[in-house]
Amino acid sequence: MTSRALNTLLYATSFAFISNVSALDFIQPTPWSSIVSNDIQRFIPDGEVRTLLAGDDEFICLYRQSMAATQRGVVLIIPDWQHPPTSNTGLNFLRKQLNDLGYATSAMTMPDIDWHPADTDTQSNNTQSDTATASTEPKEQTPHFASATPTISDAVLNDYKLKLITRFNALYNNALDEQGAIIVLAQGASAGLLIEHYASFPNTSVNAFISLSGYLPNGERNQHLNATLSTISPPLLDIFYSEGNQDIVHSAYERKRWVKRHAKYDYRQRELFGLPTEPEQHERLLKEVDGFLRRLF
Repeated sequence: MTSRALNTLLYATSFAFISNVSALDFIQPTPWSSIVSNDIQRFIPDGEVRTLLAGDDEFICLYRQSMAATQRGVVLIIPDWQHPPTSNTGLNFLRKQLNDLGYATSAMTMPDIDWHPADTDTQSNNTQSDTATASTEPKEQTPHFASATPTISDAVLNDYKLKLITRFNALYNNALDEQGAIIVLAQGASAGLLIEHYASFPNTSVNAFISLSGYLPNGERNQHLNATLSTISPPLLDIFYSEGNQDIVHSAYERKRWVKRHAKYDYRQRELFGLPTEPEQHERLLKEVDGFLRRLF
């Protein structure tokens, strides 16, 4: 075969291959929540895995019973969004160690984030109109600090909040048969959204709320969160890390001011020094949580 004929054959083969590839249907990637659920069912003992139903949404929670002579209560553990309940940020440590202190623990898996919810178009139009209005106003001077956290739209946060509250209510109803107090221990954006939820005084009353690095990935709503957390009914332990999210570090002083303004005397704020993944911080975290709860129950 001549060189020219060989080149022609290679071009024809390549063109046919490219045509077949472009004709393939787009394959939707596996949802993050399905990956987490599959890993949990594979690596976690069957006795800890429970399946709950929140409307049409089926999800997994990890339950461990109290190992003390008298059960003091049940701790509902809500991870940050896109974090599993077995993450090495203190949650998995608390999930196991609190059992020896008299608490049953129930940690739920998180819903997927819809980055393009149904009202995105409306949100986009509102953003464009706001931008057009702002262009006629003088620009703000140098900000107080620059945030490394990307701003998530209200549409995405509200859609996720609806899914989160639906799952949380199912977890809460499942815990009503437990002995003792009901405590919510939430992390990150999930903590911020649940604080917003409890500021509206829902029917699900809890005996204590523990916020672990609670914030909202939206600048305006995170600023409002400083005031909102001082209006919820349950006693609140607000824990943050000095080497963690800097938005929370900068908000710590403002939160104390709002707590004083609204006279929330059952608010406690604790700063842990170091990274959330350090084993020493896990031990300190457990002591802070246990000390706060012992003052209440």
